Amino acid sequence: MLLLLLFIMMKVNAQVTVDIKIDSLELYVGEQTQVTLDVSLNANSKLLMPQVNVGDTLVSGVEIVGIEKADTLLLNEGTRHLVSQRYVITSFDSALYYLPPFVVVVDGKKYESQSLALRILSIPVDTVHVERFYGPKEIMDVPFAWRDWSFIFLLSTILLLWILGLLYLYIRYRDNKPVIKIIKLASKILPHTQAMQEIDRIKAEKVWAKEDSKEYYTRLTSILRTYIEKRYGFNAMEMTSTEIIDNLLKERHNENFNELSDLFKTADLVKFAKYSTLINENDANLVNAIDFINQTKKDVDENIDPKAEEVLIEQERNRRTLKSMRIGLVFLMLIGFVLLCYIFWLIYDLVV
Repeated sequence: MLLLLLFIMMKVNAQVTVDIKIDSLELYVGEQTQVTLDVSLNANSKLLMPQVNVGDTLVSGVEIVGIEKADTLLLNEGTRHLVSQRYVITSFDSALYYLPPFVVVVDGKKYESQSLALRILSIPVDTVHVERFYGPKEIMDVPFAWRDWSFIFLLSTILLLWILGLLYLYIRYRDNKPVIKIIKLASKILPHTQAMQEIDRIKAEKVWAKEDSKEYYTRLTSILRTYIEKRYGFNAMEMTSTEIIDNLLKERHNENFNELSDLFKTADLVKFAKYSTLINENDANLVNAIDFINQTKKDVDENIDPKAEEVLIEQERNRRTLKSMRIGLVFLMLIGFVLLCYIFWLIYDLVV
């Protein structure tokens, strides 16, 4: 009994089934339908489907107009395959057709499907009122509708303005000019204002109260030299203390610069002779420096041309600005191109 059961199971597993079905049994002349051929077989079997091509006839009057790619489905955990092939057929003659069986070959053995019947119906024609024949209509022009073109017109206007903007940006970039011309007055700090700011910084840091006076006098005399150079117009930074006093006496011969001369002499002794000063002496020299600046300051710098101070300065673009403009131009051109393609697509969709 076990051997018989095993034999039956082997016969079932080795069975090949061929099924065929048609989507519609009745068609009008020129209509199409699908014929589906299903073949079930073992996974290790070799299958050869019917050798037909597009344009062949199943029977006189029934033509194959399309063959789809075969589809394979796995069954029984992959031990069997179900292969489906679809054929599209049509006919142009009204009649009742007998479709012969489809023949497949599995492992060299032929298997046939069932036969089919297909009825082709003719299109009903009014044979009584023959005079009622209407020829082809004349070509009609589609009326213009503004609502169909308004959005395209709006996008085209935006694209035109976009192109003009790109052209303007390109010209500014080519001529190495900013997009928006920014102009401003040249800012100028007067010499006495800058000197007093530096002295206030020394006072805030309390440099004059430190034990090492060299740093204090170095900074103080540097501030005075810078002020004198900008105020009187001679190179005080490269002169000795005596030369500075002599030049000041030439500029203002009726002034007394004894206190300023004592300040420079003390500074030279501290910087070059390691002279030690007292805190009150440092404080007094700081006051002398402030008095000198206040007595000699001018609200308008005489060494600066007043017209030059009023000259408008155009900001030059640096390398980063140029790079940003290049990236911006490329990005804007890309957006404009996409917008142009979209407009053409809308026109094509509307016209065609």
